[in-house]
Amino acid sequence: MSFRAREMYKKVVRRVGGDGKLPTDLMDSAKNMLPNNKVVMGRAKRGIFAGRHIQFGNKVSEDGGNKSRRSWKPNVQEKRLFSYIHDRHIRVKVTTHALRCIDKAGGIDEYLLKTPYNKMDTEMGIVWKAKIEKMYSELGGMEVGFFPPEEETKIEQGFEEAHAANRVSRREARRALAKQKQLKAGNGNDDQTTEVADVKEDTPPVTV
Repeated sequence: MSFRAREMYKKVVRRVGGDGKLPTDLMDSAKNMLPNNKVVMGRAKRGIFAGRHIQFGNKVSEDGGNKSRRSWKPNVQEKRLFSYIHDRHIRVKVTTHALRCIDKAGGIDEYLLKTPYNKMDTEMGIVWKAKIEKMYSELGGMEVGFFPPEEETKIEQGFEEAHAANRVSRREARRALAKQKQLKAGNGNDDQTTEVADVKEDTPPVTV
């Protein structure tokens, strides 16, 4: 196990929840399948690159065939991917190749579950994969209760009645606000008419 793999394992354990809270078989598999390569791009650690790295080559001139070294960086995009297990969007930097792999797998959760640890090659991908596996293992251990059809219909009717009552209360509140606005507007008009009448009474009659 290389130095980078050990450091990555420590970060995964610290971010996901510690040694005591995680299943031992899960962390053993993560320890055995961490990537052993030592050289990885710095920005690749903060996203999902799906094996894409900087490529190096030569730039050849058309006139004399002179060669000069150059590099090709991967096409990285910042996307918001929806995770069903977390029920929220995940903002992550991904390559276009990783986006095609995610679409082919059926989503970010399925891609992380199907991709083995040694092909992740990034700390962020390994951390999210461990989190999703942990949540799926917790969901698998939960007890699920099912209601008979009659109780389900009763529950649905109760929700519909609650929504209807909420709509009625909102409608009544809007009507009450409208009436208050009308009363305020009417009181303002009455005040203006009384002021005009007072002014007319104060003015002396004009004699011709």
